[in-house]
Amino acid sequence: MIIIDLSAFFPETARLSELDSYMEKAREMAGEGNEVVLTGAAPVWLYLKTAHALHGKARKLIYRSPVAGDVVIFDHSPC
Repeated sequence: MIIIDLSAFFPETARLSELDSYMEKAREMAGEGNEVVLTGAAPVWLYLKTAHALHGKARKLIYRSPVAGDVVIFDHSPC
């Protein structure tokens, strides 16, 4: 399982102008065919864009919510 803490991608405030570098880092960290967990304090747009960027790379994507726990975003694991 790969855990990606999106809050580690930026020092204080996430910037749209840095979006391409954030996505490059997320894809690099996720690798191919892994189960990936997204967590950390980050803007919704960064979570949405990261989930989109990892679709087709990650086998399973989970959002780890501090309130609701783990939420499966997609799961392409064989049944």
